[in-house]
This record gives sequence, C-alpha cells and structure tokens, in this order.
Amino acid sequence: MDQTKAAIGMIPRKSFGARLSRSLKQYRYVYLMAIPVVIYYLIFMYLPMYGAQIAFKRFAPGLGIEGSPWVGWDHFQKFFGSFYFKRIFLNTITISLYSLIFAFPAPILLALLLNELRSERYKRAVQTVSYLPHFISLMVVCGMIIDFTRSDGVINDVLAIFGPERQTMLLNPRLFRRIYIISEIWQGVGWGSIIYLSALAGIDAEQYEAAVIDGAGRFHKMIHVTLPGIAPTIVVMLILRIGQIMNVGYEKIILLYNGNTYDVADVISTFVYRKGLVEADYSYSTAVGLFNSVINLTLLLLANTISRKVGETSLW
Repeated sequence: MDQTKAAIGMIPRKSFGARLSRSLKQYRYVYLMAIPVVIYYLIFMYLPMYGAQIAFKRFAPGLGIEGSPWVGWDHFQKFFGSFYFKRIFLNTITISLYSLIFAFPAPILLALLLNELRSERYKRAVQTVSYLPHFISLMVVCGMIIDFTRSDGVINDVLAIFGPERQTMLLNPRLFRRIYIISEIWQGVGWGSIIYLSALAGIDAEQYEAAVIDGAGRFHKMIHVTLPGIAPTIVVMLILRIGQIMNVGYEKIILLYNGNTYDVADVISTFVYRKGLVEADYSYSTAVGLFNSVINLTLLLLANTISRKVGETSLW
C-alpha cells in the first residue's frame, strides 16, 4: 500500500496550462460553439456594468461618465424618500407574488397532465396549441387583451349572459392584476412546461413498474414517483424565479396600464423606463435599477442557501 502511494506520488502532475491545452484541443468544437454566447454576455451583460457607476454621479452626456461629478447616495435617498417608492415597491412585490403563486405552478400542472395522456397524437396537438401564444408578438397579445376586455369585447359578451354589467376591464383597478396574471399564464404555460416534460422523460420506468406492483394507481404514481422525480428541477426553477421576483415585465404593463390603474400597475421597471428614457434622468433611473438588481441578487442568494440547507438541491 505504501509502495503504491509512493509510486503515485512520484508521477508528475500536469500543469494547469497543459491540462487547459489538452482540454481546448479535445473539446475545440464545443469551445467554438460557446464563443458567440460568451461574446454576447460580455457585450450586453458585463460591459454595461461599467456604466452602473452613474447611479452615484450627476451624469451629464456632455461630460461623460468619468467627467460627471460624484453625488454619492443622493439618488438612492431621493428614491427612498419619494412619494412613489412605497407604491411601486408594493406593486412590484404584489404582482410578482401573484405570478409566483399562480403562474409558476401552471407549467408543472400542464406537464403532469400531458404526461398522463395515452394518445400521442392528442398529446402533440395539446402541446402545439399551448406553445403557440409564446411565439405571438407582445404587441399583438396586448392588442388582443385590449380588444377582448373592452365593454363590447368577447369577454363582456360572455359575462353579460350571466348578468354582470358591461365594463372596460382595463379601466378597473381591481381587475388589472388579474388580467395581467391570466395573460401571463396563457402566454407561458405551454413553453414553460417543456423543461418539466424533459425532466419527466428522465424518470426511470422501473419506478412506475414497481409502483404498479405495489398496487399504486395513476394518482398515487404521480404523487410518489412523478413529483419526487422532477422535484430537483422544480426547486432549481423556483430559486431562479425567486431571484427575479423584482423583475416585472414593463413592456406589457406599459402597453396595458392607463391613468386609472397607475396606483396598482406602476412597478419599478416602468418607473425606471419613464425616468430614464422619457425624462432622461439617467443617473436617477440607474440608481433605481441598481437597487432593484441588488434586491434580486439578495433574494437569489437567500433562496439558494435555504434550499441547500433544507434539501439537497441548489444552484451551487
């Protein structure tokens, strides 16, 4: 045993450069395919971080980033003390939590239901129909929502049969969030189910056979075999979703909201859009966006830490 260890210890270890050179040569085509992705992230994700410093400056385009004077935490203090802070922060959290509660489980449920279908033809048809909304332009989707929810739209035509008065739904603050979440589910449920269907395909068929031998029905197999089989995937997706809880799609909200629904629809991303692009207050909008990113990062780290300590699944 000692001689074996001594012999192993005498074998020279390859340097990092040698290992890297061998890896580059062996997996050269994989690295070549990765180059466009790396370039994309460098240009659009990492280089813009340099400009985040204007959150601490009074940025003037004529002076540039380096020439603009430092103001420290002034923009953050202005935001925290503004009239809009409480409203947009609560709206962002509320809409994100609604999305987490109702929209996040929807693809999981669809994947479970599709997994139980025996007819492959019907299964493919349902998948195709559920995927289609994901590929429709957001402008078209919002146009459809506006037309359907008008007082003379198809939704009011159906509801009028049961007695409720006709109304332009997007003008009603109580209905805006419901319309937003329902449209999010409709758009993303099919596309989001793909990753869970992939996870379902990786479950060992012998587990189902063993469950059948034990007398388990279809529901019990779903509870005791299917769900545990895709649990790691669900946890990872949940961690990623929690890390984006402060990100609410401003494009759809801007296209749908109006003066009547500002109080319930205005979120951090729409506020940043108005301050940065409409009012050209670049430093202030950058400070608000940086605050939003820090909260997201904190939530991501917290969710990953809790998942790692409670279970065995985490991002790192």
